[in-house]
Parts: sequence; structure tokens; C-alpha cells
Amino acid sequence: MRRALLLLTPLVLAGCSLAPKTVLPAPPVPASWPVGDAYLAASEAALPLLSYKAIFTDPRLQALIEAALANNRDLRAAYANVAAARAQVRVSRAAQFPAIGASAGAGYSDSNSSDGSADFSLQGGVTGFELDLFGRLANATEAERGRALATEAAARTVRLALIADLADAWASYGADRDLLAIAQDTAVNARESVRLTRARLEGGIAPRTDLRQAEQILASAEELIAVQTSAIAQDENLIRLLVGGDVDRALLPASLDEVVPGIALPPAGVSSQILLRRPDVIEAEYELRAANADIGAARARLFPTISLTGLLGVASDALSSLFDGGSFGWSAGADASASIFDFGGRRAAVAVSEAQRDAALASYEGAIQTAFREVSDALAVQGTIAERVRAAAANREAADDSAALTEARYKGGIDSFLASLVVQRSLYTARSSEVATRLLLAQTRIALFRALGGDSEAGSAGEP
Repeated sequence: MRRALLLLTPLVLAGCSLAPKTVLPAPPVPASWPVGDAYLAASEAALPLLSYKAIFTDPRLQALIEAALANNRDLRAAYANVAAARAQVRVSRAAQFPAIGASAGAGYSDSNSSDGSADFSLQGGVTGFELDLFGRLANATEAERGRALATEAAARTVRLALIADLADAWASYGADRDLLAIAQDTAVNARESVRLTRARLEGGIAPRTDLRQAEQILASAEELIAVQTSAIAQDENLIRLLVGGDVDRALLPASLDEVVPGIALPPAGVSSQILLRRPDVIEAEYELRAANADIGAARARLFPTISLTGLLGVASDALSSLFDGGSFGWSAGADASASIFDFGGRRAAVAVSEAQRDAALASYEGAIQTAFREVSDALAVQGTIAERVRAAAANREAADDSAALTEARYKGGIDSFLASLVVQRSLYTARSSEVATRLLLAQTRIALFRALGGDSEAGSAGEP
């Protein structure tokens, strides 16, 4: 009974903790998104759970995302870091329990005056155990656990960024395919202008300057074809890097007409509280909790350290009679150590931990504020993007009609080639601007997904 009490007493005392209670501040942002001319109004619906499959609805893009989640090397490295952090928690926690060891020995002696003799020995028991009276070891374990969870949240940040980056690259590929088509159309029209202008020059109707200007337009269009061809190849390279392997071109969009319908808006009624589920905010929260636990561990170092050695150890010097009565013996010992004067080093360590906790608190609040700003910026663009797309389409239609009318007037000898040159350049600019605006529409939806960060399928870092 006395031996049992000796074991139970330190375990009961080890339940103490000097760490302050973690109190998360109220989110330093408004309870709802901004409203007004530049913002989309949000309803007061319940907080939704977002999934990348609900935003990126195109099956081709979903297939690429699934491949990236399985093969991307950055994500694999992030998951490996999580595994290491989890193992570090077990390393720290192991210090809270007794270390049990065993040793054995054998010897043989012989002399001329007597027969030889053999000696065997076996010893085992608790080789060392620190009584965690003030919670130093427990708080150290809690700090490692917080950092492990923060590392897991960081892996989820990598996962979220991977999905958004891949969607961005997919949309950019469609936009570059559109720009290549515009450059090719421009080159076709420029070749026709060169042919027509050369014929007019040979007929004595047009000056040589008209021909040279037409040739300039053709050369510029051919250069744009080369530029856009390179851009498409670079888009493919980026998608291949993000996916972590080769990509079937059948999974790539032919134009923005295939991109925009496959990227949906988040559902209406998303509360700003969803930001608390952003991986970077979760990471900052667990870093704050870890810093709080570090304070408890630093405070515990102000008090003496008590260690038990040889607790309930057993020993026998003859293996042949190991289980005979009287073969076992036990012993217990304890050591206590305390620093009498260390020039304020341990108190300074507490002050360091408290300052680090204050910094973690500021980082946590800053992460929430940054998240709120990113979502608000995306909503500001989303609130006006439909009008911008409409205006860009109207501008392109007007430029297209103007180019057709001016070309007819030039062929009829009414307008000069300079007028035709101006409208052709205006048409190219209008078509390119429309592509850029429609790409921005897709990118804004992707940015909303990235900023909200509430992918419900993120799960633990041990799974894709």
C-alpha cells in the first residue's frame, strides 16, 4: 500500500499548471461584409460550408485538382512537416512518464585452487522520473501540440493555395487561347489588307505608305501570335507543375467561354465568422495557444525540480534463482534541485514568453483583419464586374461594327487607309480588353474562394 501511495502522490501533484487561460479576443472586424454600390449585398443566411467542388464545377478542372492534391510536391512536403510535428508532440509527452530500464550482466572466474564460478545479474526499474509539480512538462507538451496543430493548419493553407493557383492557371490558359485566336484573326485581316493595298498601289490608287502601314500591322499580329503561343506553353508548364505530373490537354479549356461557367460564386449569406475557419487564422490561433503554454512552462522553471530515480527497482544476482523468495530487492531515491540565484535569467525567460504571447495575439488579430480585407476587396470587384463585362462587350461590338464599316468605305475609295488602320487597332484593343475583363471575372471568383478559406473538404493534413 505504501508503495502504491508513493506512485500515486507525484501523479496527483503533476496535475498543476501555471499557464494562464487562453482567452481569444473578439474578431476585430465587423459582423457582416460591407454593403453599398461597390459591394454585393449579403443575406443573413446560416454559415455555409464551402467545398472547392461547389465553386469549381467543371469536371475537367475537378480532375486536375484531384490529381494535384495527390501528386503536388509542395503539398507532400507540408504533410511531411505535419507528421514530424505530431511525432514531436509524442517526444515531448514521453518526458511526463517514468523511464523504465533494465540491465543484465554475466561473469566467470577460475583459479588453480578452486573450481570456476559464474555470476549472473539482472536489474530493472524506473531509471528516472521528474515530478511535474508545477506543470512544466505538461505545458511543454501542450505548446508542442499547439505548434503541431498550427503546422497542420499551415498544410491546409498550402492545400487551399494549390487549388486556387491551379484554378487561376486553368483560367489564364483559356484567356491566352482567346488572345491567340484574336492575334490569328488580326493576322488574317492584315494579310488581306496587305494584298488589297498592294493591288491598289500597283493600280496607282494608293501610295506606298499605305502598303508599309499594312505590313506593319501584319508584322505586329505575327509577333503577337508568337507571344501568345509562348504564353500558352508557359500556362501548360505551370499547370503541369501544380498537378505534379503530365496533363491531358483534353482537360484544358479551349477559351474563356468554357472557363467562366465552370467557376461559381460562393453561396449568398456568408457571414464574416467564416474567416475564423481560414487556415492561416487557425494557424495563428494555435500559435497563440502554444505561446500561452510556453508561459506556463517558463513560470514552472522558477520552482525547484524534483526527480525520482530507482523507484521500485528490482535486482537479482543469480538468474538461476531469480524467482525464488528473497531474490528481489527494491530501492527508491529522489533528487531535488533549485537555482538560488541566476541574475534574473528565469524571470527574464517568463518575460520573453509573455512578450511572444502578446506578439502571437497581435498576429492572430492581424490575420483576421487581413482576411476580412481580402474578402472585402474581392467583393468590391465582384459587385461591379458584371457591369464591366457588359461595357467591355458593348465596346467590342461597336469596334467590330466600326471596323467592318470603315473597311467597306476604304474598299469603296471613300475613306483613307489611315482610318482603316485606326479602327483595326481599336478593334484589337477592344477584343483584348474584353478577354481581360472576362478573365478578371473568373479570377475574382477564385479570389473569393481563396479569401474565404472555408473549404469543407480540407480535413486533416494526413489526407488529401
